[in-house]
Amino acid sequence: MRVYVLLFNARTENEGIHTVQVGSQNKVLMFESEDDAERYALLLEAQDFPTPTVEAVDSEEIEEFCREAAYEWELIKDGMLAIPPEQNVTSPDWTTEGEPLAVETQSEMSESELDRIRRQLEGLV
Repeated sequence: MRVYVLLFNARTENEGIHTVQVGSQNKVLMFESEDDAERYALLLEAQDFPTPTVEAVDSEEIEEFCREAAYEWELIKDGMLAIPPEQNVTSPDWTTEGEPLAVETQSEMSESELDRIRRQLEGLV
């Protein structure tokens, strides 16, 4: 089955896959729908992440990668509105253009701003 994942620095030596940290465990999100993956990427960008690339890959390939990296994975079903967590890692395992990426530890967005973005994204459907 083809799924969509979010990559940073796609097709470079410094490629990184987007994960969500749950406790001490990293989890890769696999989206059934390219549109849902694009929406999630826009939400990340709104949290000052660099723009991720949405890539179609075979789900078995991602599951194998996760097993080797001791990551978990989650399939985001078509139409589910996944929202990035409010807290982000302070130093990811990858950099952008050779420079360390500085990511805020707390989302600077208010609940009302997040609700506004959600409404806009839902309107795209």
